[in-house]
Amino acid sequence: MTEPTLSEMDPEVYGAIQAELKRERQSLVMIASENYASRAVIEAQANVMTNKYAEGYPGARYYGGCEFVDRVERLARSRANRLFGSEHANVQPHSGSQANMAVYLSFIEAGDTIMGMDLSHGGHLTHGSPVSFSGKLYKPVFYGLNPETGRIDYDQVRDVARKSRPKMIIAGASAYPRRIDFSLFKEIAREVDAYFMVDMAHIAGLVATRLHPSPVGQADFVTSTTHKTLRGPRGGLILCSEENGAKLDKSVFPGTQGGPLMHIIAAKAVAFEEALRPDFAAYQKQVLLNAHVLAEELMGHGYNLVSGGTDNHLVLIDLTGKGITGLHAEQTLGEAGIVANKNAVPFDKKGPKITSGLRLGTPALTTRGLKEAEIRQIAELINNILSAPENESVLKQAQGVVSEICKAFPIYPYLHASQ
Repeated sequence: MTEPTLSEMDPEVYGAIQAELKRERQSLVMIASENYASRAVIEAQANVMTNKYAEGYPGARYYGGCEFVDRVERLARSRANRLFGSEHANVQPHSGSQANMAVYLSFIEAGDTIMGMDLSHGGHLTHGSPVSFSGKLYKPVFYGLNPETGRIDYDQVRDVARKSRPKMIIAGASAYPRRIDFSLFKEIAREVDAYFMVDMAHIAGLVATRLHPSPVGQADFVTSTTHKTLRGPRGGLILCSEENGAKLDKSVFPGTQGGPLMHIIAAKAVAFEEALRPDFAAYQKQVLLNAHVLAEELMGHGYNLVSGGTDNHLVLIDLTGKGITGLHAEQTLGEAGIVANKNAVPFDKKGPKITSGLRLGTPALTTRGLKEAEIRQIAELINNILSAPENESVLKQAQGVVSEICKAFPIYPYLHASQ
């Protein structure tokens, strides 16, 4: 008996997937945390390893029949270590947040003090936000940005660490456009006898290609997602020393997860292999170049960028004084086919559902093949739209330009509505 296809079995889900494919093809994604996974990564995710339970680790599973999933997990681990120069890699976390949780639960106790970047200054929920497990299980203290420079205030980092004596210091961010001085963080952590963890989720692709200083060898633990700039499947990753590896592994399984998603781990292995190739380094260099051009163009149009520019893949616009909120900017750009996200800026007076900022990134645009000329064109569109958000003719003109760019730089041409 022939099994029905997805479109035959569930036309509603099939229709939603096709609509999403159309949306991605016909819009310019500038959300800094999003990217387009490769054909090989997508193929690896859709494989029969989704059927296999594999609790435990390669060579030490709690189920039989794991010889082939063991092979892909070993490949993923060894490739991650080669890519980042680490001693031990755990590729089982389902997400970056779960990777962070596993580190915390391994080496600190509930009620201990942790120190991370303030969420409103560019940090992440899992670095101590009160709405996250990290702010509920632990006592969070925060550092932030210097109001004059828009950069991490390392004097404040040291001061807060000395006063609070945290058990763990966390570096890394979700909306910080500058390089992070991991060696200085390490120095401060050692001074107060704290563990040092780096969440490099946003910059992992840049770190892998040596375009951002690596936290490996500086931090006790390095966590990451495997998508974003790394351009793999949605998932998590933890790197650490061989000495800490066994304890960390127990925190992932059985501590916080059951059976790993072996089809996703297969896709992670593919993504790490892609990242080890020379063309991935060329891609990351273009990501940086595109972000730099975007920053220069936006500043040329009179926009205030937090920190005055960028060293990585994203820019953060402070719209204070522009007469438009982050939410309104996100919605208006979305109508034109430019997908971005509202974002808090340091010392923001508006709430998190409104915000005074807009975060823009270049990884997905660069994957499409866009270079400096197209980035300049997009920066002009953004300025035109935000300068006259209610002007229908401006919006219509922008929609036309976005459509032309998307047609000139197509994605997933091998996917068809009939599949």
